[in-house]
Amino acid sequence: MRVIFMGTPEFSVPALRAIAAEHEVVAVYTQPPRAAGRGQKARPSPVHLAAQDLGLPVRHPERLRDPADQQDFADLGADVAVVVAYGLILPQPVLDAPRLGCVNIHASILPRWRGAAPIHRAIMAGDAETGIAIMQMEAGLDTGPVLDLETTPIGVSETTSDLHDRLAGIGASLILRTLSTLPKDATPQPQAGVTYAAKIDKAEARIDWTRPASEVDRQIRGLSPFPGAWCMMGEERLKLLRSTVVEGQGEPGQLIEGLTVACGTGAIRILQAQPAGKRPMAAEDLLRGWKLPDRLT
Repeated sequence: MRVIFMGTPEFSVPALRAIAAEHEVVAVYTQPPRAAGRGQKARPSPVHLAAQDLGLPVRHPERLRDPADQQDFADLGADVAVVVAYGLILPQPVLDAPRLGCVNIHASILPRWRGAAPIHRAIMAGDAETGIAIMQMEAGLDTGPVLDLETTPIGVSETTSDLHDRLAGIGASLILRTLSTLPKDATPQPQAGVTYAAKIDKAEARIDWTRPASEVDRQIRGLSPFPGAWCMMGEERLKLLRSTVVEGQGEPGQLIEGLTVACGTGAIRILQAQPAGKRPMAAEDLLRGWKLPDRLT
């Protein structure tokens, strides 16, 4: 097939590489280089770098509302466009241009967790499973019919980073299966069970130790590594990256033993953390290098 690939972050890269190995990728669309790092130098996106490595032509328009950009897209004569976390709304002329339309790799079991942060939200909500849905795109936000679906359990210790990488691999395999069966009938999403995965707000990251241990644990794992659930350890801001629920009780925030912290009900054990300005470290390294207060706040 002649495929246009549209994606930006690291999550999109496995799908690009998989498609390029089996199909003709006629163009890769991605977000323009953005200023990043201490020097604020413009950096190409992970998809841009992967496309260059594969020797694929790259386009990065600021938006796709210009009729000239839409015509350039249509002139590629693609059979299908595959969209994975691209970051721009696709206008109707773009959705309609490929012979088989545009399909999206979405990291949830649609219609649950439509929107921007489905992996974070699934972990934070305590979902037992998630998955990858391949959706025929339409004008609404993740409302299109589903072409293919694969589910996977969420591990009790998985962070957003862990699950992100697993789902990226599942998406890469599943899109190849979907492309091999196009055109095919898609299944409309049911009206029941629709939820929205709102973009993560940094205000959600401060830990409230009065909450149950299970909720605190999901907050830590769901926000790891970014933006990172955090608390104060004395005068130091501490980002918590991995944890597990354990038995224990005490005043909320009290350090019961080592890095076991009492919550509103139950306790969590911190497994990995990152003090401000430092690298992430295992709990045993933090215990060796820091004087712990009586409680975390």
